Amino acid sequence: MLQDLALALRLQALDRKIASLESEIATLPKHIAEIEKRLESHTRRLEVDRAALTANQRDRKKLESDIQVHEQKISKLKDQMLTAKTNEQYQAFMHEIAYAEGEVRKAEDKILDLMEQSEPLEKNVKAAEARLKQEQQHVEAEKKNARERTSADQQEMAGKRTERASTVGEMDPKLYTEYERIRKKTKNTAIADATEGRCDACQIALRPQFFQDLRRGDRIMFCESCGRILTYNPIIDVASDVAASQQTA
Repeated sequence: MLQDLALALRLQALDRKIASLESEIATLPKHIAEIEKRLESHTRRLEVDRAALTANQRDRKKLESDIQVHEQKISKLKDQMLTAKTNEQYQAFMHEIAYAEGEVRKAEDKILDLMEQSEPLEKNVKAAEARLKQEQQHVEAEKKNARERTSADQQEMAGKRTERASTVGEMDPKLYTEYERIRKKTKNTAIADATEGRCDACQIALRPQFFQDLRRGDRIMFCESCGRILTYNPIIDVASDVAASQQTA
């Protein structure tokens, strides 16, 4: 019975490890997606900063174009002013020229303001580019680590599955059938310790006679409440105990 119990305990440890590896493998793609999402936020920040700088440059070009239009108009007005025949016509030309020159000054002032604003905008773009590059390197490193971890987990899981198959091959078929039935129902907790007269899994008190029978360890026993395979606790290292009994035999 000790050997059967040792095999069942080993199988439960393998099943829990396999479940843990499966969970980690399933989680890694989500982790990569979260990493890439973080990268997207840096990309959007750079796009916003670039858009602000582009808008600044576009506004400056438009103002420069407006100045050129006004200056051409002023030049034409000055030429036309030479043909003025009355003082009223002359004053009208002067008024239009003054207005156009005022528009030029306004545009020039706005250009100066935009030039002052462009410096921090350019710094923002350069800083965002640097942060994005740094984050890209970080993301690639994390993705590489995730891929390597997935590969390692898959290799380890393949080894654990092989070990599981070997362990199942050594078990009593009836015990394995019971183990599997309980494992599927209890999420990889087919075996529970009995501590101080209670099942550690369901915390229900065991009958005194049942507990005494369990302590003898001459047969596989199941919790009368939750149905799990029970081990008496404290229990000496079962594998070592089995090895020792085989040596004395």
